Amino acid sequence: MSESELAFMRNFKTGELEVEAGAQLMMEGANAPHLYTALEGQGLRYKTLETGERQVINFVLPGDFIGLQAGVMNVMYHTVEATTRMRLCVFNRAALWSLFEEQPERAYDLTWLSAVEERFLGESLAMLGHMSAEQRIARAFLRLQDRGTALGMVKNREMPLPYRQQDLADALGLSLVHTNKTLKSMRERGLADWRSGAMKILDYSGLCELAEMEEDRPITTRPLI
Repeated sequence: MSESELAFMRNFKTGELEVEAGAQLMMEGANAPHLYTALEGQGLRYKTLETGERQVINFVLPGDFIGLQAGVMNVMYHTVEATTRMRLCVFNRAALWSLFEEQPERAYDLTWLSAVEERFLGESLAMLGHMSAEQRIARAFLRLQDRGTALGMVKNREMPLPYRQQDLADALGLSLVHTNKTLKSMRERGLADWRSGAMKILDYSGLCELAEMEEDRPITTRPLI
């Protein structure tokens, strides 16, 4: 950052917050006064259906910006919940527009992150319509592995993944039973193993082939707000 960017961000940031697992950072339908960047820990974005069930939209990892929807539209259309203990950087939502006015390069980073989320949702819809359960899970694991690698969370091709099978099933449009059977099959075939809150890629090349993804694809560097 330049000196002017650094001075602005010091004013934009109001502090840091630690929350326990299960805490709701943003609530669907609410107008939150703060925005956040996840610094440590992992969470979920989800919508609540009329039946009371929830539909997982995406997983929250360190570096993710939380609350842009409320900042722009004055209300959240999904809930963000901590899956593990999380440490958050807290920003004053009222100062969001001054970011666009005074720091256009930083504002562009925020727009870029929003575009990446839109791309992810588009890919998810394409997977639902055209990919098998194994392909969906393989692609999800590789996307998470890419993020984890960029964040330094992957050790020996293993990274923390503290979610429930139901969360993955919801995110990929699968039943819990089908997800469980598919994960077991992938483990027995030596492709990937996800147990006890950790995901390990056993056969990277095989998983890429199954997911129809390039093995030597570049890992995108994401801006940090």
